[in-house]
Amino acid sequence: MTHPFVHITSLKKYYQMGGTTVRALDGVDLEIMPNTFTVVMGPSGSGKSTLLYLLGGLDRATSGDIRVNGQSLTDMDENSLALFRRRTIGFVFQSFNLIPSMTALQNVAFPMQFAGMSPAKRSEQAGRLLELVGLGDRTSHRPTELSGGQQQRVAIARALVNDPQLILADEPTGNLDTASGAAIMQLLSDLHCSGRTVLVVTHDARMMRFATHQIYLLDGHVVSEEDYQSAALEVMRPS
Repeated sequence: MTHPFVHITSLKKYYQMGGTTVRALDGVDLEIMPNTFTVVMGPSGSGKSTLLYLLGGLDRATSGDIRVNGQSLTDMDENSLALFRRRTIGFVFQSFNLIPSMTALQNVAFPMQFAGMSPAKRSEQAGRLLELVGLGDRTSHRPTELSGGQQQRVAIARALVNDPQLILADEPTGNLDTASGAAIMQLLSDLHCSGRTVLVVTHDARMMRFATHQIYLLDGHVVSEEDYQSAALEVMRPS
């Protein structure tokens, strides 16, 4: 029997904003099976990015439990979380987060320094990953010399340096034109087909055609597709 790769139980994340408590996640239960492509849909403020950051060990939950590949993130100290991120997770962000002064090759190679890899090995691995994402001819270009779609490909190559089992993508097409966004979706789908578990948070409905599973978030709660669509229609209805 296959066990869930991600198991989330009663997950809550509350923030204080002035005198108000914001319930970003308010009791989320989820299971994500290995080698799936899960798309989390939700409007701004629904809690989807919060879910991603908690799952990636970038933030701490108020309460509840997250298990990834059998490991409880709740029980980990900061050093253990850093090791977990380095060994298990590949992050792709909407804003690319590339270092402007570095070439594409240097941006991809940079995280490998922390794994104690030799400079020659880092360059070789970074070059191979840039080939994988279709940028083998752009290795010496800096971010300002690349299009948005190309920058996102560099970011995806960088996310793959630790050969992660789980890829977490936060609005990966949010800053891209239609054609570039479609190419990035296809690339994430290809990575899923190569055996990785992929979770994407987005409000880009085109991503759904690549998904094996869908999750809908509203106001910090997982809801059915029907309830999600009803809420979306309510928002669009003229007052």
